Amino acid sequence: MTGDTDTVLPTPPADLPRTAGELRAAGHRYRTVKQELRENLLDRMRSGQPRFPGVVGYDDTVLPEVERALLAGHDLVLLGERGQGKTRLLRSLVGLLDEWTPVIAGSELNEHPLRPLTPTARALAAQAGDDLPVAWLHRSMRYGEKLATPDTSVGDLIGDVDPIRVAQGRTLGDPETIHFGLVPRTNRGIFAVNELPDLAERIQVSLLNVLEERDIQVRGYQLRLPLDILLVASANPEDYTNRGRIITPLKDRFGAEVRTHYPLELDLELDLIRQEADLVAAVPEHVLEVVARFARAVRESPSVDARSGVSARFAIAAAETVAASALRRAGLLGETGPVARVGDAVSVTSTLRGKVEFESGEEGRETEILGHLLRTATAETFRARLAGLDLSGFTDLVAQGDVVETGELVAADELLRQVGTVPGLAKVLDRLGLGDAPTPGEAAAGIEFTLEGLHLTRRLAKDVTDDGRTRYGVRDQGRG
Repeated sequence: MTGDTDTVLPTPPADLPRTAGELRAAGHRYRTVKQELRENLLDRMRSGQPRFPGVVGYDDTVLPEVERALLAGHDLVLLGERGQGKTRLLRSLVGLLDEWTPVIAGSELNEHPLRPLTPTARALAAQAGDDLPVAWLHRSMRYGEKLATPDTSVGDLIGDVDPIRVAQGRTLGDPETIHFGLVPRTNRGIFAVNELPDLAERIQVSLLNVLEERDIQVRGYQLRLPLDILLVASANPEDYTNRGRIITPLKDRFGAEVRTHYPLELDLELDLIRQEADLVAAVPEHVLEVVARFARAVRESPSVDARSGVSARFAIAAAETVAASALRRAGLLGETGPVARVGDAVSVTSTLRGKVEFESGEEGRETEILGHLLRTATAETFRARLAGLDLSGFTDLVAQGDVVETGELVAADELLRQVGTVPGLAKVLDRLGLGDAPTPGEAAAGIEFTLEGLHLTRRLAKDVTDDGRTRYGVRDQGRG
């Protein structure tokens, strides 16, 4: 991707042609960007190579539509709520380009040595002939991206007159006075407009020629530059944003409109969290499952604005917060090998509520709603993971009126000391995938999850002390 000034670009192989004559002699075949994408996509399909690495949950829905658009040579717009991976998908298209492509050395518009566009490049090619210098552009430099904002101008996207060049003595009719914008500078590449409806309608008009006639106009210049470009865009549904719209002529010029979505299955949500979350402590699979179920419950809740959506970043941030809570406990208590427990997820309900748009009638109840959904997700995970196991060993722990105390600042060793030897613990840990020889942190995570699940299924009582500790005890059978 462009834009990262710290990225070290690879060096072109030394055996690549360095002049137009050498390029012809090597049998190089000129292809447009869309031909290049189509042929490379077909090659990957035939060889079974990954076509869109890093894109999760779209294999059977979105990606086939994207592939059909690319094979058809269509410009496309991805339409979907926030956090559905639209930008990730657009950026992954770069991987379908040739790794190296020839350009006229020093060309502002990445012009092909066999197909110069600008008057200057054509004159240079005619003068130099086979000696025309050739440079090689890596595919990572063939992607341009602009986040649409209301202050974006035609000059930013297409270009404008450069007053400095005019001051140097060039006439206004001279194409050399033009400072080209982002779109023509991405010639022979892929240009993406993020959040297209946010682009002012008069600015959207400037893209009409790019999409249909494949050329640009700058301040009335009679300058036809047949750009070779794939134009892609992302947009939120218009009924949610209300900030703008894609004008009808522009929508008509996109060959394909592809609707994206959140992960359809729990396993896909988990795959996404595992791939994207930067976890600073170990998070057992059952805790990740609680986080994934929680995100899906929030997304489906009638208290949450469905038009806004709940971003995949919500689940990712929740997993990272849970891991951070475990690391904080380890730092304060001097533990090594921190392992997240289900109680660490409670902090998510307050720290991440700003990521969720609630319905207007739920003002003031945000944390309460999220807390309820988290408990629901925990109970569902408990049933899915530990259904059918004999857990009487855990209920017997408190049968004599004793309590088991845990919480964010209760060390794993302290929890294990309170519990001692529990019949059935080995089977619980095995079901949770924590192995035959779990660490103290993993064993504590399994015990706390079981205690919380027993509480949520009304088999244990639970109280939270003023200092934030959680106490599990015998359930009062007289209460509902």
